[in-house]
Amino acid sequence: MPVQDPDQLRQLLESTRTIALVGASDKPQRPSHDVMAFLQGQGYRVIPVNPRLAGQTLLGETVYATLTDIPGAIDLVDVFLAPARTDPVIDRAIERGVPALWLQVGVINEAGAERAERAGLTVVMDRCPKREIPRLGIRGLGR
Repeated sequence: MPVQDPDQLRQLLESTRTIALVGASDKPQRPSHDVMAFLQGQGYRVIPVNPRLAGQTLLGETVYATLTDIPGAIDLVDVFLAPARTDPVIDRAIERGVPALWLQVGVINEAGAERAERAGLTVVMDRCPKREIPRLGIRGLGR
């Protein structure tokens, strides 16, 4: 079952340092762009993933086509895609051994969440870290 408990959400957000944001947009009016900027302002490193923008720079970070292309460790995958497009992302997160999967508000994939949980990932679904961080009183990572 996806994480609902505020203490577990707080622990996840406080232990996360590097986030892969799948569905990142270069359009400032898009929620994924706004959330990426917010998370960076909180001290997270946010790596944008969008095949259309691969190789470009977005908010100071190189954009990658897929999770598989990102070098180094990822603590959390934040997904801004239509639910029908999330299965391949969930599978790549499992293959990479990413500790946590976050499906944004409205991104609901029960079967994918179950599969990720069975593989040992912490799963958050139908929530937004930009809303949760202030609600939980998290004050950034101090970096």
